[in-house]
Amino acid sequence: MYTAKASASSYERSDIDDVDFSGDSIGLTAATLRRIEHAVRRQYQEFASGLPFHGWHHVEFVRTKAVSLALKNNADVTIVEAAALLHDLNYMLQRNSRATVACQMRAQLLGDLGISEWLVDRIEQVISEAETESRDEHACLEAQALSDADTLFKALPITPVLLAHKYMEETGQSIRELCDRILRDQVRLRDRGIYFYDEETRRRYEEWANANLHLWECINVSLASPEVQALVRTLESSDDQAG
Repeated sequence: MYTAKASASSYERSDIDDVDFSGDSIGLTAATLRRIEHAVRRQYQEFASGLPFHGWHHVEFVRTKAVSLALKNNADVTIVEAAALLHDLNYMLQRNSRATVACQMRAQLLGDLGISEWLVDRIEQVISEAETESRDEHACLEAQALSDADTLFKALPITPVLLAHKYMEETGQSIRELCDRILRDQVRLRDRGIYFYDEETRRRYEEWANANLHLWECINVSLASPEVQALVRTLESSDDQAG
């Protein structure tokens, strides 16, 4: 059963739309990044319900890949690493929520570590621009690095096999709902040429991404079959009884 340790209603989006993020960032020190990592990891360890899909394994993967892309493309590596560590805290507050749900939570965590409001806002902007639902062609380099790393996690060939059921467990979504979400959010990005921003990443992983989306397109077609619908109902009923 999913239970959050804090009420989502207590966290509201801060007004960051008018902040000017142009120019070079002063960045974050290595010591500060380790303090952020420690604080965020403690949040994951203490979260009562756990996050089978968006857990620490996801954060580690995204952080490692995002930092690598930031280094390659001359983005602000420290901002990217901080954003990667913090980008999915919203799932501790509310199922199926947008990243902005945890905006105040992130601000409080970073403020408690003595990080300036300007850097807090910069990290928040990167997280916002990298989110699947809001991505566009104008994302900053830092958001592009975070987005590509997060997207790659979804496009890995092992994800539908080892992690899709964990996503449904975490979110409470049915396979129909998950399929609809993937096709709604990800196909439009592929069709606009921004499924991956980095050209080398696109060349290397585009085949995986297309295979993954094709699989979900096939699932979508199969779910129109009465026989498949009956099978899914039986399996979901068995899962509910087992739970």
